[in-house]
Amino acid sequence: QVQLVESGGGSVQAGGSLRLSCAASGRTLRYNTMGWFRQAPGKERECVAFHSLARSWIYYGDSVKGRFTISRDNVENTLHLQMNSLTPEDTAVYYCAADSSLTRASARASDYDYWGQGTQVTVSS
Repeated sequence: QVQLVESGGGSVQAGGSLRLSCAASGRTLRYNTMGWFRQAPGKERECVAFHSLARSWIYYGDSVKGRFTISRDNVENTLHLQMNSLTPEDTAVYYCAADSSLTRASARASDYDYWGQGTQVTVSS
């Protein structure tokens, strides 16, 4: 079984930065697509970014392009999300997710099999 644990959330003023981390345990996810999703109150869960080794593809949602950077450390089995120039619209619970498929590269939440518990990010104006 896979466990994902996020850390690094918190409160920040608009224009600030935060770095989220996701520690994976249970088995290596070195070759699996991993991503970050977020969900604000009353809204659907949306893909912020994902990293697919099999497809050599890094995806960013339109709302975060140029501001967020996803990275992974396969030695430490961790995933990171560097978030810069944060705005109040970035306020949400952020989730780390992993796909059990080694070949799929998807931005759909339903395609991911493993989820962390989420970490709150609050950006004030």
